[in-house]
Amino acid sequence: MTVRQIIRIDEELCDGCGQCVPACAEGAIRVVDGKARLVSEIYCDGLGACLGECPQGALTVEEREVPEFDPSAVAQHLARVDDEEPARPAAPSPALHHHQGSCPGSAVRDMRPRETHLEGEDRTRSAPASRLRNWPVQIKLVPVQAPYFAGADLCIAADCVPFSHPDFHERFLTGRVLLVGCPKLDDAAFYRTKLTAIFEMQDIASVHVVVMEVPCCSGMVQLVRDAVRESSRRIPIEVTVIGIRGEEIATNPEPGREKRMGRGS
Repeated sequence: MTVRQIIRIDEELCDGCGQCVPACAEGAIRVVDGKARLVSEIYCDGLGACLGECPQGALTVEEREVPEFDPSAVAQHLARVDDEEPARPAAPSPALHHHQGSCPGSAVRDMRPRETHLEGEDRTRSAPASRLRNWPVQIKLVPVQAPYFAGADLCIAADCVPFSHPDFHERFLTGRVLLVGCPKLDDAAFYRTKLTAIFEMQDIASVHVVVMEVPCCSGMVQLVRDAVRESSRRIPIEVTVIGIRGEEIATNPEPGREKRMGRGS
């Protein structure tokens, strides 16, 4: 048990309209006996994607002692729901185009790289093209059912890497879906269980982990390996280590057996 945020449903205000149900990508809410109910506390991440969908204002977020959110259990729950409801559309639910939180800027977006051009005297020169294909990018925020994960090659990067590597977009993002995080500042166990759920639910083709040379970043590599193992999937993992000056200093490191690339290479 842990003290965390979780959805609270006011039964007196709830009229059973069900608009909150598709808004929850984790399937944590169902309408039972004419009222919205929380199916299980472990399915609710407490970030509140459903809040803005309730016309009666019956949903709020409260902080209390409950079991921890379990992404792996969510994956199994959603699989059971799909089996129980064969008529359910195979296409991603509209709820998957909303991030698990209530911030509109975190809405799920599946983006393709495009080239832009400058105006005026520089209009003939192409501006650098962003290679970012998805939003949000934070491991803590991205929904496990985001449609852009299907068959994707992932780049899982420590969040300092894009600030250090001078060519991060071209080198690591081309053709990949990005996830970023910091296991030192966030909950590494949460990262592991959420990545496990993504690997279980989605047909991930490969994972490229990009971390800094600082010791705390090694935790990111290990939790990705743990998540792949716990998901029972055979997903190839490539690892690149970046120096604090932005140089690539190692690739595919194994404990005590790094393949050195040389500074500045």
